[in-house]
Amino acid sequence: MTGSQHGRDEVVGPQGAGGLVVIPTFNERDNLPRIVERLLNALSDIHVLVVDDSSPDGTGQIAEGLAAADEAGRIHVMHRTVKDGLGKAYLAGFAWGLERDYPVIIEMDADGSHAPEQLHRLLAGINEGADLVIGSRYVPGGELVNWPKRREVLSKGANTYARMALGSSIKDITAGYRAYRAPVLRAIGLDEVDSAGYCFQIDLAWRTLQHGFTVREVPITFTEREIGESKMDGGVILESFLNVARWGWQGRTARFRS
Repeated sequence: MTGSQHGRDEVVGPQGAGGLVVIPTFNERDNLPRIVERLLNALSDIHVLVVDDSSPDGTGQIAEGLAAADEAGRIHVMHRTVKDGLGKAYLAGFAWGLERDYPVIIEMDADGSHAPEQLHRLLAGINEGADLVIGSRYVPGGELVNWPKRREVLSKGANTYARMALGSSIKDITAGYRAYRAPVLRAIGLDEVDSAGYCFQIDLAWRTLQHGFTVREVPITFTEREIGESKMDGGVILESFLNVARWGWQGRTARFRS
């Protein structure tokens, strides 16, 4: 962890919202209604932005139906015409949330792997002073449920590699369940982020640390999706490997020059 000089006020957002949950989707029509319902039931002051990448299965239309039926106005939908990676979808959602002055912006998967009922743990970390809170599988209390052993080994290996290459102490830097204070996202140079796949998570955590913000991990239960297929592929893995090596080299070079 690194220190931060930013404010520690309890988060309060538009219309009393405690924050904005950004949920990128591509072919998640069966999962989306379940996760949105659980999320809205879990916390009464959270808003949701579904960022759909023109899903051919009609996920975008499902999202529109959920928003239309939401009398409280807590569900919002963004339709993107291109499918250019998880990172780009999140960046679009972050920009939307920052324009509307949400004080905290949360990442959450649509497939049910991140339990909305545990979001309060992340928000508690924010209100206790952290600038970025990561829902971690690999700190004491963190759990994996029904995850294939091959995926677990790959994930733990990727996190070990990232820690060694970057000199970071974050146990689960690849995790996608996280909450950012808005000033963090405004400060770390989102316009310069070009990570498209799951490397995006490492990229933003690393930028957060490099800018002197405080990062905290809280334990969560990660549950393998029951419906649909993972979007992970070989290209995503290669991107992460090469980018982490480049960032690690740049960091060591900068320290040597200083």
